[in-house]
Amino acid sequence: MMREIITRYGREGLGFLWLVAEPLMFCLFVLVLWSFIKPEYEHGIRLGAFVMTGYMSMLLIRHVTSSSMAAIQANVGLIYHRQISVLHIYISRAMLEILGTSIAFVVVYLILLTLGQVSLPHDMLKILGGWSILAVQSTGLAWILAALALRSDAVERIVPVLQYGLIPVSGAFVMAAWLPQEYRDILLIVPFPHAVEMVRAGVFGEFVPTYYNVSYALFWALGMNLLALLLLARARHHLEAE
Repeated sequence: MMREIITRYGREGLGFLWLVAEPLMFCLFVLVLWSFIKPEYEHGIRLGAFVMTGYMSMLLIRHVTSSSMAAIQANVGLIYHRQISVLHIYISRAMLEILGTSIAFVVVYLILLTLGQVSLPHDMLKILGGWSILAVQSTGLAWILAALALRSDAVERIVPVLQYGLIPVSGAFVMAAWLPQEYRDILLIVPFPHAVEMVRAGVFGEFVPTYYNVSYALFWALGMNLLALLLLARARHHLEAE
């Protein structure tokens, strides 16, 4: 992890602080932009709180996925050391992205709290639970795609398209309560909205209706990671074959 920080962000300037600064700037930029084109309240929910919970969740998914795609190419020299496995490289990158985005989430929350845009969390355990499940889901998806990319270069080309496709179905920019029943049921087939809704339940409290199933979200999170580990078990073989 320390090597990743040094090689990606350097030792000068902000250095490793860019790990937090990048998602922080993205979220604040979107908040400022939306404040000009959106009303202060939408469906009774303040804009700042809605954008914060949604956009930071989307950033977590995208950053973990994107960083995993180029992980092996950037560290292929380390694979020749038997003590270092392919999984070590993926774990270090995922942990860095999760850590950076999590700290940025806290910083944005504190900034909005100071500005009076959000209130204190109603249920911290729900926020931590939802965010943790989302992180595990993101890791599973990222490692599945990364493992498939080792087998076919075409997968790497598809990932950006998949990331954009996740925006409308991730629950980041729409709440399940805003949708008619039939569309809500379709949205909740996707595992990511359950974690995002759980985070929002912790932030907004019981007076804002949220829809999520913890067991379903955990099932998908653990299932994706199990599949990812099975696919990555042969990763070194594919690298040696190249």
